[in-house]
Amino acid sequence: MTQPEPNYKRHTARYRARRRAADILFEAESRDVDPVAIVEDRVALARDPENGVAPIAEYTRAIVSGAAEELDAIDEAIARYLSDEWSLERIPAVDRAIMRVSVWEILFNDEVPNPTALVEGVELASEYSNHQAAPYIHAVLDDVIQAQSADSPMVSSAEVDAATGVDTAEDDDTAAEVPAEASEESSGSE
Repeated sequence: MTQPEPNYKRHTARYRARRRAADILFEAESRDVDPVAIVEDRVALARDPENGVAPIAEYTRAIVSGAAEELDAIDEAIARYLSDEWSLERIPAVDRAIMRVSVWEILFNDEVPNPTALVEGVELASEYSNHQAAPYIHAVLDDVIQAQSADSPMVSSAEVDAATGVDTAEDDDTAAEVPAEASEESSGSE
């Protein structure tokens, strides 16, 4: 049975901007050039209609420049939730680019709800990568989202302290409120 052709017109402008940003991040990594420079080149080329280059959406620019600026934090977040058998370098470049777009939205763009970033990333993976990519990209993105929750077991107390501005190690009242069995569980899991 053949699969129906995807209807790209049903996608929103933001989805198309994400797709273009993933394309640019992929190209930048493949060519070992700055992705922001690629965007600027495309903007210049798009000014001349004879070049046949589509204009760059403002949201594509925001994603690419944001991902380039926060690349270390993004890659660290992705690598943190990969299985032990995988490293960031082993993942196909297209999948890395897709995850970088989604993780940038999750960590650094408050305008996009986390579930939207996850769903759009999985859809990009379904469109651009092999059939195995979407499930593991979903798992990694879900872990990144879950780690944003202060009550997540994947978040260290130092990360909670940084996010809230409260030093939980010195807060004696908080330590007294933790039931004994809960503190035994957390110490036994390490």
